[in-house]
Amino acid sequence: MQKILKVKFTETTFEDVSSEILSWENCNKQRYIVTPNPEIVLESHKNPKFLKILNHADLSVPDGIGILWAAKYLETSKKHKSKIVKLFKWIFSLSTIAIYPKYIRTTLPERITGVDLLKTIVKQTDRKIFLLGAKKGVAKRASEKLNTNKIVETYSGSPQELEAKGIIDRINKSGAEILFVAYGAPAQEIWITRHLKKLKNIKLAVGVGGAFDFIAGERKRAPKWIQKTGLEWFYRIIQEPTRIYRIYNATIKFPLIILKSSFKN
Repeated sequence: MQKILKVKFTETTFEDVSSEILSWENCNKQRYIVTPNPEIVLESHKNPKFLKILNHADLSVPDGIGILWAAKYLETSKKHKSKIVKLFKWIFSLSTIAIYPKYIRTTLPERITGVDLLKTIVKQTDRKIFLLGAKKGVAKRASEKLNTNKIVETYSGSPQELEAKGIIDRINKSGAEILFVAYGAPAQEIWITRHLKKLKNIKLAVGVGGAFDFIAGERKRAPKWIQKTGLEWFYRIIQEPTRIYRIYNATIKFPLIILKSSFKN
């Protein structure tokens, strides 16, 4: 188990995550999975309640190359007391993201995105699935793209408490046993932990952020080679210039706060 700004991460691979989820199939215990990226970690850094929610998840997997980098940097820097050495390692490790990405994939070995996790679970499970969240119609289009009769219902809804009862009734009536929630963080994680016990049939809930948008074709994912180099943020900012503040948080603010935390430690 690794910690980044107090957020716990499971040291695992995509294959191991898939196997573990499959092993839950015959269990009646309700579980939820979180997929923190740098933005989510920053939010939890200032929001203790959200931090608690993340750290009580059954699985916490890294959705972001920045998380893999932070885990590697913090592991190597803790061996040194000198701030100069820590700064050098910080600069060096950041440079390897694009030049030699394998270097940062040793502490947390693999990035596991909400999109890929959703697709894998849909493919390997026999349970009924409910897609909740995103803009009106997006979840339905995502369901059509996934092309499976396992998805029994989709609904956009809202994380607002005024709508909670109606959404809970809808999910319960559907008979779904797996729930994917795409309200974005921290709304989706808060909604899941607040209402999971009321969802009688749900055995697994996963917060997946913008996954429905990508599957439905509302947004385009970067090519695989760009994802591997850690430059997906650059691709996203070209597509959606309005995301510049979020990109700044993930690529500038997050590394600086990680550096600062390593100095304190």
